[in-house]
Amino acid sequence: MDLHLIPGALATLDEREAIDAVVDPALRSLPRARGARHVLLPALHAVHARVGWISEGALNHICERLSVPPAEAYGVASFYAMFSMTPRPRSVVHVCDDIACRVNGAEALCRDLVRRLGHAGEPALDGRAMWVRSPCLGQCDRAPAALFQLAGGERSDWTLTGATSDAIVAGLGGEVRLKPDTTDPPEVRLKPDTTDPPEVRLKPDTTDPPEVRLKPDTTDPTTGAVTTDGTVASVAPVVSGFSRTRDRGARTRVYADPPRLLRRVGVADPERLDDYRAHGGWDALRRAFALGPDRVIREVTDSRLVGRGGALFPTGRKWDAVAHASVRPHYLVCNADESEPGTFKDRVLMEEDPFAVLEAMAIAAYATGCEQGYVYIRGEYPLATARLAGAIIQARARGLLGDDVMGEGVRFDVELRRGAGAYICGEETALFNSIEGLRGEPRNKPPFPAQSGLFGKPTLVNNVETLVNVLDIVLDGGQAFARTGTEASAGTKLFCVSGCAARPGLYEVPFGVTLRALIDRVGGVRDGRPLQAVLLGGAAGVFVTPDEIDCPLTLEGARAAGATLGSGVVMLFDDRTDLGDITTRIAAFFRHESCGQCVPCRVGTVRQEEALRRLAAGAALGSVETEYALIDDVAQAMRDASICGLGQTASTAVQSAIRKLRVFGAETGR
Repeated sequence: MDLHLIPGALATLDEREAIDAVVDPALRSLPRARGARHVLLPALHAVHARVGWISEGALNHICERLSVPPAEAYGVASFYAMFSMTPRPRSVVHVCDDIACRVNGAEALCRDLVRRLGHAGEPALDGRAMWVRSPCLGQCDRAPAALFQLAGGERSDWTLTGATSDAIVAGLGGEVRLKPDTTDPPEVRLKPDTTDPPEVRLKPDTTDPPEVRLKPDTTDPTTGAVTTDGTVASVAPVVSGFSRTRDRGARTRVYADPPRLLRRVGVADPERLDDYRAHGGWDALRRAFALGPDRVIREVTDSRLVGRGGALFPTGRKWDAVAHASVRPHYLVCNADESEPGTFKDRVLMEEDPFAVLEAMAIAAYATGCEQGYVYIRGEYPLATARLAGAIIQARARGLLGDDVMGEGVRFDVELRRGAGAYICGEETALFNSIEGLRGEPRNKPPFPAQSGLFGKPTLVNNVETLVNVLDIVLDGGQAFARTGTEASAGTKLFCVSGCAARPGLYEVPFGVTLRALIDRVGGVRDGRPLQAVLLGGAAGVFVTPDEIDCPLTLEGARAAGATLGSGVVMLFDDRTDLGDITTRIAAFFRHESCGQCVPCRVGTVRQEEALRRLAAGAALGSVETEYALIDDVAQAMRDASICGLGQTASTAVQSAIRKLRVFGAETGR
């Protein structure tokens, strides 16, 4: 067909090599009936990683190879925040200014970067680098955070936590100037090779699986400790990425009581399959083969496990629907695109226990008849991406993925797909579109994924935390799993604690503990300050006042309190926090992340943010009550008419801040 290529636009040799390296092997292996468009996102990633932006010539070459019109490919490429369609420096740092980083000095950091590097989005350091503001990077417990996106050669993305302007300037290759009154060294010194990706080496003359090594000095020794409240504490590396740089900030805390989902974190080496095996790895898959698909689904159903991403759909029912779908093939998708501000639980599981994710996927695939699986991981998670990629290589080499899993005659393989900065792609049907090479926009439902999902086939979608729960269910039985927690909320839950918490980190507790008990466990508010509010469930959640923290952390308890557990965010704010600013930033987040497909969300998120900015500036249209009424009307329209959950929940936290916290100072009975 006539693709209507962009006239006169030719790819450079560098661009062609990067694109062909991804497209050639994909074209050799893909089924003829499917077409090649699903390779579009990996091809865009490849050229962007090589040259730092996507030129018209590169776009033409991709389109010729995949038979996609440039107009459509441009619509896809321009959809994602991590891609640039115009020339820019090869070194770009994304500095988070979202709510968790905001209460940990992000705005002061950005002001310092303006002073040292110029305004966000402008070339700096003689045109060699640039910094930009970013929404949440999923490093909320170690805020402020920054993501280095480095193009060219063997350079790769990496994440800096506890970020300072010295560390950022050093990471970009600039000069780090010492303060006049100190002789201390800069907080971070980058070595020339610290942005290299991990090496994957085959041992000479053996059939042993590949050994996945990080470059020297790329990892921190991980230690375990016992906290004063008896929970297991594990310390993870401070800087996440393909490389390791030195940082003197706070380290991630992982607490588990009882330790189930997190029991291997800080204990088993996440880069060695044999170490995972030594700590019980692959026992659950072996047990699943002994039980058979129907029995596995029955155990999952008996466990009363529900989705841990926020939708709360019964997992057993979802598995059963896919297993009994007559259309073939079936697909399995692990939704690892956690982008809810304040959420980082799935990142920790993928970074510290990646083999568990693959084992759980294999069990789900066996039970539901899926032969191909995808992990769709957010683009801002370089370390998790590297760890999962290494785990997949090792699992294939050992026969734990592939054409004959464990010698049981079962075929199942996994492909890793990396997002590129789009919160909306956490919505399952938007994720399908993204994998298929379309814009990441949600689809209308029905049909539901169990009937028509990825590539129009029955598809099982679960998030990382949900899947990892399955390991204990298969090993111990669904009824044993259900004995933890409450009747309506079975098992344990991961809570992402951040903000002004004294001990931010990832906490695993049984359903049923109160919010107050969890806050006590994290040491309360740092510096002994009074608690002003808690954001429960993330940006799509609600604010909870100090008078409401005795509510039990269960699905039914949150519902009775007019709240939601969402993705497990528990963000504390002390009495010094400007909650009006936090509320406005939440509104800005949803305006920025709206895909624009439906009018209620596209327009409503803009109008909501505009009203909040007028209130913050003391320039209400009419009266404050008039603005509140406008916000309520817009919120109702978004809830009633938006296609997906983004628009339907974009006003939830905003309205709770207005009604409960009176963030702009006016009394309101709404």
